[in-house]
Amino acid sequence: MTTTVIDLDTLRNERQFPFCPGCGHSTILDALDAALVRRGTAPEKTVIVTDIGCAGLSDQYFATSGLHGLHGRSITYATGIKLARPDLDVIVIMGDGGTGIGGAHLLAAARRNIGITLIVMNNFNFGMTGGQHSSTTPEGATTSTTPLGNLERPLDIRSTVAVNGSAYSWRGTSFDDDLVDRIEEAMGVDGFALLDVWELCTAYYVRTNTISRKTIHDIMGGLGLDPGLVVASEPRTEFAAALHAMAGQLPPAPPPKPTPTSHRSLIDGRFVLEAAGSAGGKVRSAVRIVAAAGVRSGLFTAQHDDYPTTVKKGHSASTVVFDPDPIRYAGADHPDAVVALTTDGVNRIRSTITAMAAESTIVAPVGLDLPETAARVIRLDPKNSPTRLGPASMAPALISAAAVMLGIVSPEAIRDAAAGFRSADAFEAGVALVDAIGSD
Repeated sequence: MTTTVIDLDTLRNERQFPFCPGCGHSTILDALDAALVRRGTAPEKTVIVTDIGCAGLSDQYFATSGLHGLHGRSITYATGIKLARPDLDVIVIMGDGGTGIGGAHLLAAARRNIGITLIVMNNFNFGMTGGQHSSTTPEGATTSTTPLGNLERPLDIRSTVAVNGSAYSWRGTSFDDDLVDRIEEAMGVDGFALLDVWELCTAYYVRTNTISRKTIHDIMGGLGLDPGLVVASEPRTEFAAALHAMAGQLPPAPPPKPTPTSHRSLIDGRFVLEAAGSAGGKVRSAVRIVAAAGVRSGLFTAQHDDYPTTVKKGHSASTVVFDPDPIRYAGADHPDAVVALTTDGVNRIRSTITAMAAESTIVAPVGLDLPETAARVIRLDPKNSPTRLGPASMAPALISAAAVMLGIVSPEAIRDAAAGFRSADAFEAGVALVDAIGSD
């Protein structure tokens, strides 16, 4: 095994930071850089996670892995990384805007004591988008959205995470002489560590409020938000370590049970079948069984479902792709065949029906109104079923009948796939319906 020695000094990005003159972001990133060098963790073992805002520009200036995501969500990404790879140093850099947007994620990280280090670049406003007030804007402060003074109490980030179980929480400023020490110390904590770093936004906040390097600590005192460190009174196990230890106590997962290929494929190319009916009518379940019949016939299948948030009202539609070859793209602009089951379903796919070509097919029960279409229409009469078809058995019967009638799968494959399913009789009735086809 070959060991490569990495010289951090040669990897460090020497480009100038893009921040405004006097912005505290540059100072904080220089302090983080120094702390990383002191800590000595290899770059490939370090991940910096950012989101939107000026703070989100930070990760590109470090010779580490990085992830840049949505505003306020960087803690969630970092949590996932730490759970997957507990051995990594995971550092989150966010602004006070993102901290407010992702407040629930902040609380969850503290409660879990997830082993990430969070650096909040706190300049009391949304500095990238025009200086709007944020969750940490001091009471009475003037911003573009609080021209007469902010009425809200600022979020006490340090106390919020401390009372919710963080292992380490510190409040200070970008001007503090011990900032490098605090960042290095936080990265060494076995648990959730937060650094609430107050700084100056020279582009917006400083222009409309009395704040400077000399007065920033006075503002802390005036708000009752004193600087300093809060550590957990009782040690807690870091969440990723605890979760992995718990997972080690679980019995091994059983090996996947392959679906047997016991039937012959009846198609020699890609075929797309769409079924549309009413919510609660077993449309998705029926399509799943037909898709399983395709798998038992040696076909690759992919199913996509479409339904509203309600459960028993509205439409329910499913599209399944059958292909003898692996499916690289599961989308389908135009189905080869449609099973229209109810008025709800027809209304949902009306435009699909009207656009269908002459070589495509629509299967529908007798009496269901359909829009004008060039497709061939095949009508099935539920009355010809050997068993009475109710609302919960109509879709399984008609969808399975269509799959057999269209030559996608065999009746035997349908029976095998439906075995043990509580509507198995409905699929059997569908197979029987194929012998009783009527047409318009």
